[in-house]
Amino acid sequence: MRTRLRHLSALGLAAALLAATALLATPASPAYAHNVLRKATPAQDAELTKAPTKVTLDFLQKLNPSFTTVTLSDADKQPVATSEPEVDGTKATVTIESTLPNGVYTVAYRVVSNDGHPVQGSYKFTVADPSATAEPSPSPSPSPEATEPAESPSPTAEQTSVAPASPAASDSSGGGAGTAALLTGAAVLAALAIGAVVVLLRRRRSGDSAA
Repeated sequence: MRTRLRHLSALGLAAALLAATALLATPASPAYAHNVLRKATPAQDAELTKAPTKVTLDFLQKLNPSFTTVTLSDADKQPVATSEPEVDGTKATVTIESTLPNGVYTVAYRVVSNDGHPVQGSYKFTVADPSATAEPSPSPSPSPEATEPAESPSPTAEQTSVAPASPAASDSSGGGAGTAALLTGAAVLAALAIGAVVVLLRRRRSGDSAA
């Protein structure tokens, strides 16, 4: 009886262990269905002394060309011209259409896993070619002071002339002289009138005495 109980207990323990193992393994199984970037060329955070001509991404699972996107952008987040992704099994490759100048670039990708789950991500690399010529710096624009016309020179002593007297000033001086002449003439006329009156008075007195 005891042997049978021990046998049943052992079977129960084994069943419990199997059930626990199944529970632990079940949540992890969908993770393996998602696609993962395995290798990239240029590599993440790579500093290249020569500009690359292609970008190749190698994933864990085969890629569907209809749902594979790979893009490249510069430090200003402006897109860099590339070809459409060429898919070969687990690899996707884009060709860069122009030579990359020195700077930081971002590779972005989006693929679909076997279970239909989209997977996307991005990484950066740097181009630091010592032989690359630096872009010419723009010439400085002329300052406003330089574009303003020069001030006309101040008149010299030879060019300076005395301004003619204003008509008001001439009229006032002429009016003063005319006023003085009128006063003088009036005084002369008054003296003549007084003299005539005196002469007439004397003649009248002389006539009265004779009578």
